[in-house]
Amino acid sequence: QVHLVESGGGLVQAGGSLRLSCAASGSIFSIYAMGWYRQAPGQQRERVATITSGGFTNYADYAKGRFTISRDNTKNTVYLQMNSLKPEDPAIYYCTRYNSPTPYGPPGGYWGQGTQVTVSS
Repeated sequence: QVHLVESGGGLVQAGGSLRLSCAASGSIFSIYAMGWYRQAPGQQRERVATITSGGFTNYADYAKGRFTISRDNTKNTVYLQMNSLKPEDPAIYYCTRYNSPTPYGPPGGYWGQGTQVTVSS
């Protein structure tokens, strides 16, 4: 059974940085694409960034230049480095595992419990 656990959220001032982590277990981590999504109150869950099994990355427009997704296959962990955080970035951030090496199509139905990010202005 796939298990994803996010950590690293918290309260940060606008312009600050946070590094989110997502530890995965229960499957062969390295062969699947991973992604970060976020959901703000009253909003739909939206894609933040994805990374293929080979390390190729893709970002939502609002994340480009500020956020960096990476993975460490030796630790079965995917990261999201968030810099220059803005007042519109607060949300619960979730990691997800796709069912293929590339993130085409919807996520595979595996989600963590999420980690809260709050930005003070």
